[in-house]
Amino acid sequence: MSNYLYEVWICFLAGAGAGIGTGFAGMSAATVITPMLVTFLGVDAYDAIGIALASDVLASAVSAYTYARNKSIDIRNGLVMMVSVLVMTTVGSWLSSLVPSSALGNTSVLMLVLLGLKFLILPVTSTRRTMEGESLAIRVLKGILGGSVIGLVCGFFGAGGGMMMLLVLTVVLGYELKTAVGTSVFIMTFSALTGAVSHVAMGSRPQPDLLVLCILFTLGWAQVAARIATRASTLLLNRMTGAVLTVLGVVLIVINYC
Repeated sequence: MSNYLYEVWICFLAGAGAGIGTGFAGMSAATVITPMLVTFLGVDAYDAIGIALASDVLASAVSAYTYARNKSIDIRNGLVMMVSVLVMTTVGSWLSSLVPSSALGNTSVLMLVLLGLKFLILPVTSTRRTMEGESLAIRVLKGILGGSVIGLVCGFFGAGGGMMMLLVLTVVLGYELKTAVGTSVFIMTFSALTGAVSHVAMGSRPQPDLLVLCILFTLGWAQVAARIATRASTLLLNRMTGAVLTVLGVVLIVINYC
């Protein structure tokens, strides 16, 4: 297999995993793309995060549109969290530029496995906790604090922001799962855009062909996954996403350390 075809194949696999994770569970595409590019193509981790965040923009936007068509998105109540996410994503991107490339790459692989196991062992099932007993000030404070943590993680690692957002929306703010996923990908559209622009502004120079391939493959798979997700059971979505991420993470660890 030629070097170019090998790159296309790796980008296809990375885009497939990222798109499925984005469409099914509102996860950041960077959770999959970053370790794949670092491990198989030897891309610098900081540049790989920039590519992953750029791929996340259109994928998340398309997924959000699909969820919105099915009335599974809450834009108004997600705006407060989105502002916090955007601000802290920029801070996280700056901090990640100060960390050695190898440390970022290894952390991405570890996070991939942990997220996969989380889906398999402790699936995020539908929850309908009432928010009526809380004051507006408390809900705003929760949104600001949750968004700040999410943005920092997303900008620093280029991964994990979507999953953390899903947990905050369901466990802390009481969203039903599919509405949480729809709201998550809506916010991730803008946080990923902010992170990608920040990475480029701070020196990231991603390889153009890898950037285009990852964007296209992630976009296509995210659209397919989002359409399936709006019709499938939440438990099935957790199991499928968890299995894909866990297997992929174990493979990457074996390749890196064996």
